[in-house]
Amino acid sequence: MPQDAPATGHGSLRLDPIDRRILSALRADGRLTMNELGEKVGLSASPCWTRVKRLEAAGLIAGYVALLDHAALGLPDTVFVEITLNRHDDHALEVFGASLARIPEVIEAHLVTGEYDYLVKVAVAGTRDYERFLRERLYRIEGIRHTRSTFALRAMKQSIGVDPLEIP
Repeated sequence: MPQDAPATGHGSLRLDPIDRRILSALRADGRLTMNELGEKVGLSASPCWTRVKRLEAAGLIAGYVALLDHAALGLPDTVFVEITLNRHDDHALEVFGASLARIPEVIEAHLVTGEYDYLVKVAVAGTRDYERFLRERLYRIEGIRHTRSTFALRAMKQSIGVDPLEIP
């Protein structure tokens, strides 16, 4: 691999153009066979497999998933919830984060900087379902001082990650 390729942030592993093409192709379709992936990136299956295993071992490929359609599952609405806690010590943050992780409607939860402590993305079936979520799940977690909710009208962009071919 070229020595002038940018580091990835995962130790000393550096990405060359073929690694980036592999990551980009798998980002678009994680079900590609090694033969299909190799055709897309210009390698035979064996060296392609070796590179994929190296990228997995380095943590650049964290896993493979099926992307689910929440609307088809009966959860067509997305709500962003800003949450401020009463306390900010390590224990309070750890307990609150673990509690959020156990709530099935929570798609993402981020500890953030700024006016509030957490930004949480929730999938619900509508306003009544969101009210149920608040009363039966979120507000049962101790330590919440304040919340503010915003319903998403339409997703303008959804992505599972950054395309390695598009970053400098």
